[in-house]
Amino acid sequence: MGPPGSGKGTQAAVVARHLGIPAISTGDIFREHVAAGTPLGREAETYMERGHYVPDSVTNEMVRSRLTEADAVRGFILDGYPRTVPQVEFLDEVLTAQDVELDRVLLLTVDVEEVVGRLKRRAGAQGRHDDDEEIIRHRLRLFAEQTAPLAAEYERRGLLVRVDGMGAIDEVAARMLAAATDDGAEAAEPASGATGAASGVQSSVDGTAGRA
Repeated sequence: MGPPGSGKGTQAAVVARHLGIPAISTGDIFREHVAAGTPLGREAETYMERGHYVPDSVTNEMVRSRLTEADAVRGFILDGYPRTVPQVEFLDEVLTAQDVELDRVLLLTVDVEEVVGRLKRRAGAQGRHDDDEEIIRHRLRLFAEQTAPLAAEYERRGLLVRVDGMGAIDEVAARMLAAATDDGAEAAEPASGATGAASGVQSSVDGTAGRA
């Protein structure tokens, strides 16, 4: 759960390497299924080709399948899933069936203006002139609106840990690792101007290590 430009994918990979468990992103799952030509991959491709979101029914089954693979037995980090309340409920069902529990959800708090600037620079470098500031801000607002209920739910369960997502990659990584391994005791408070769980832009590496 995290907006573009938050660095959640980078941080998920860092934490996963440290813990020796896979970082599982929905983007990677989509690409793997499409490349393999699986039935789910072919169905997802029909949506992606039209620029539409892949529906929960397809995404959920891909995630269910991925969590049964051997490398996820010791644990896993979910990056970009769940993104909706129905996905949270589906994940609960999958983990209950596997006798696995989430350890925690790490919420990166980020400064909106910094993220906007970062995404504008990325768009310019990639020649994506249609990805202007207005579009970027709309995407960030939409993400915040859609994920606020998820953050609230995981906070209610006592799983949510807020981590300051501003700073150099290695600085943020150190905070993430502390939060992931020490029950969040060392997680920094949000930086001044950063947004929190209930308002503004939220970014979380959906945290996650599941354990039997």
